[in-house]
Amino acid sequence: MADWPTPSAEPGFSFGRFRFFPARQLLLEGETPVRLGSRALEILAALVERPGELVSKDELVTRVWPNTIVEESNLKVNVAALRRALGEGRLGLRYIATVSGRGYRFVAPVELSEQRSSPALRNTAPAHPHNLPMALTRTIGRADTIDALLKQLPRRRFVTIVGLGGVGKTTVALAAAEALIAAYEHGISFVDLAPLQDPHLVVSAVASALRLTIHSGDAIPALIAYLRDRQTLVVLDSCEHVIDAAASLAEQIISGAPAVHILATSREPLRVKGEQVHRLSPLTSPPSWSRLTAVDALRFTAIQLFVDRAAESLGGFELSDADAPIVAEICHKLEGIALAIELAATRIDAFGLRQLSALLEDRFRLLRQGRRTALARHRTLAAALDWSYEFLPEDERAILRRLSVFAGTFTLESASAVVSGAENALFDVVYSLGNLVAKSLVSADVSGAVANYRLLETTRAYALQKLEENGERERFVRRHAEHYRDLFERAQTEWEATPTAAWVAKYGGEIDDVRNALSWAFSEGGDLSIGVTLTVASITLWMCLSLLNECRRYTERALDALSQMPSESGRREMQLRWAHAASLASTRGAVSEAQASWSAALESAESLDDPEFQLRALHGLFAHRINFGDCRSAIGLAERFCALAAARSDLSDQLNGERMLGTAQHYLGDQTSARTHIERMLGSFTTRAHHPNAIRFQYSQGATAFALFAHILWLQGFPDQAIQAAQNGVKAAQETNHAPTLCGILALFACPLALYVGDLGLAEHFLAALKKGVAEHAFTIYNAPCEGWQGVILVERGDDAGLPLLRNALSQLEELGLRTRYYPIYLGSLAQGLGAAGHFTEAYSAIDTALAWINKHEEYWCAAELLRIKGELFRLEGSAAAAEDHYRQALEWARRQDALSWELRGATSLAQLWHQNGRIEEAEKLLSSVYSRFSEGFETADLMTARALSDTFRNSLSGEAKPLLRTRRLSQ
Repeated sequence: MADWPTPSAEPGFSFGRFRFFPARQLLLEGETPVRLGSRALEILAALVERPGELVSKDELVTRVWPNTIVEESNLKVNVAALRRALGEGRLGLRYIATVSGRGYRFVAPVELSEQRSSPALRNTAPAHPHNLPMALTRTIGRADTIDALLKQLPRRRFVTIVGLGGVGKTTVALAAAEALIAAYEHGISFVDLAPLQDPHLVVSAVASALRLTIHSGDAIPALIAYLRDRQTLVVLDSCEHVIDAAASLAEQIISGAPAVHILATSREPLRVKGEQVHRLSPLTSPPSWSRLTAVDALRFTAIQLFVDRAAESLGGFELSDADAPIVAEICHKLEGIALAIELAATRIDAFGLRQLSALLEDRFRLLRQGRRTALARHRTLAAALDWSYEFLPEDERAILRRLSVFAGTFTLESASAVVSGAENALFDVVYSLGNLVAKSLVSADVSGAVANYRLLETTRAYALQKLEENGERERFVRRHAEHYRDLFERAQTEWEATPTAAWVAKYGGEIDDVRNALSWAFSEGGDLSIGVTLTVASITLWMCLSLLNECRRYTERALDALSQMPSESGRREMQLRWAHAASLASTRGAVSEAQASWSAALESAESLDDPEFQLRALHGLFAHRINFGDCRSAIGLAERFCALAAARSDLSDQLNGERMLGTAQHYLGDQTSARTHIERMLGSFTTRAHHPNAIRFQYSQGATAFALFAHILWLQGFPDQAIQAAQNGVKAAQETNHAPTLCGILALFACPLALYVGDLGLAEHFLAALKKGVAEHAFTIYNAPCEGWQGVILVERGDDAGLPLLRNALSQLEELGLRTRYYPIYLGSLAQGLGAAGHFTEAYSAIDTALAWINKHEEYWCAAELLRIKGELFRLEGSAAAAEDHYRQALEWARRQDALSWELRGATSLAQLWHQNGRIEEAEKLLSSVYSRFSEGFETADLMTARALSDTFRNSLSGEAKPLLRTRRLSQ
């Protein structure tokens, strides 16, 4: 290459092994140009011009982005790129120091000089001879690996870099060898074994690289004799296809030439004496990328490589916060395979990031074009895999092809069941699988009690293509589906006797293979019988993993298939109806289809005399009636459940019946009976980790009982105990690791209880946990309570922004048919907010709708509070008589239900009204009589308000009038 054009004299900066010429935006490492974006180079100029001084963030932003408003993250991204280019952190090098919150300082010594002649590319004739090919790109993300190799080689003499095709073995070997040029007196010899078709030519290839001509018939002794007194490094690249010959020669060289070191690359170890194996892992990618920033992304080596190669392909490419998640997704899809990432980055100019990510589903077609200057086996992704595949023995090719039907991890047992033919014994599969692991085509995780294997997705896609080409796909996809049908039928028998966490740990990882097997079974060329049986067998898996939308979709497909197979109906239909109803109820609410499926499941269970599924269906129908607001008929279903449970030996079913009765009584307003049932359950209930209550009855019955007990305790005037019980319920729900249970506890019980005791911070904490669960599991059924409780919190804070949230939540609940608990409370809160804003017509409409609802459905548990809120509206409008009438009704309902907390609220509101009308003595007497019946909770909002009002009343009676305390409630 010609010299760089430059003026006769040019100021430059020297630091470490770098020289920098700002005028031409040129950074040299030695004599090699370093590729960096113009903004990163401008930052470097600003820093080296003032070495040791603090350069503020504002100064840098103004200089690099003049007349432009940019986020600070842009500066951080460019500084990170600059640090990588300078190799900061490697071998202890440090150039740029961050001054937290202020800016940056260049901390390496800087020399100012004039460049009077153009810097040329480095002289490729080294002091020590070598034939290493020139690196055309920078090695990215392998600094630690290269440093490890530099430490290993002097001590071990023989190191083999092992890894799958395209992972970067040759790149790393060349970078390490180049760094060691000066360490070997007689130089370095690079031997590319890839072109060899005949293993007998390995010795000749090594001799040729050493520029040695051997005329004897047996070349090895002559080669060893030549090397015996030489200090040199021999790099044997791509040994896998001639591995026996390469291994034999390497062992003889190490044994006969004590000053010779060998660095080899191979898909598998050479397995000879003295060999040190260094397995090269894929580059790192972030496990999750939804909220990734550019600065965060560039901590991962796969993304560093992509960005560097994209900048080469598309001049000026810089990673932004908006693009970081897309690049992370691309690198994740390519599983950190360096070759695949480099090839993908070169296509950014043609497709852009978003389309590139979408097109990667067909990665072999997309990544067909590579560097013309690359080795033939590295020009495309398919070529790299062809190289591995073509040199496998036929039995290993067959096993690799067949393993491609596994979508996720698999065990040796599963591999043997699926991939071996009648002609293969188990030992053949074990032997071949072991060899494929050694050759980096299958990865193994041996950290657990049972080894798990998987193919990287790129390898799997390639092998699946070969399976298709060999006409084997249909046969082995069917065997795969049959295996998972049989596996989960066995797993179902283990379920009740195995702790849930252990069962999920054993079978949860099979979910992707179950999905694939079902997709094939229900496809045009599949087998509906396998699909139906596997769906039934995997119901527990879907439920345990909280994948309820998928459960609903697959049970619908299975029921449709079953309708075409009348001889297969009966027990399987019953199980599918139950699972369909349970998943529908948890994803779409109290819709009519759910009730129909529950009823059909119950009818089938009764006709088959199956008490287990009778209990499940009765519980499902009970929950449906509760959610719909029909508590009276729910009691009848609970009583049927109790009668059936009493005839069985499982005490937990009898206790669940108690919880069901307590739940219905609570909503009907009989808190005394409700508490009796719940205490009876909790008094005898023991949490058994292996008992599948959360699956059989949709939610963990123990956690739900604790949470319901918290509400009863609060209503009866025990706020402190209520908070503790609610926290116990949340903790129990978390311990189940069952997302529907936790979301249900948070939405139905924890959020409202925190609001009742007036702890808005705790309410927001519970709501944040609910939102997190909804987002992680796509439980859209809980979108309404998320908006609803947020709306209530805002109304409590006096913020009108809560009103549209409440309206939207109410609308969603009506669509879902979920009107218990949420519905009347949201209407009451909406009425409060509207009244405070002066919108009385709408406020009365909301509260009257709530009162009509509870009267129609006998859901009287909150009647006292709704009547009190309506009284508040009358008071705000100046209708004292109507307000007093509603307050008195509220007190009557509260006393009838033994709901002391509602009674305190009603008494507080009535006492305020009387105080305003001059009836101070009556007000003080009423409020004190209710307050005195509490034995705890004195730091909760309602009790603190009541105490402050009582003090005000007494002061007024004694002539020391003080202003009435203003609180967050309308009534207070």
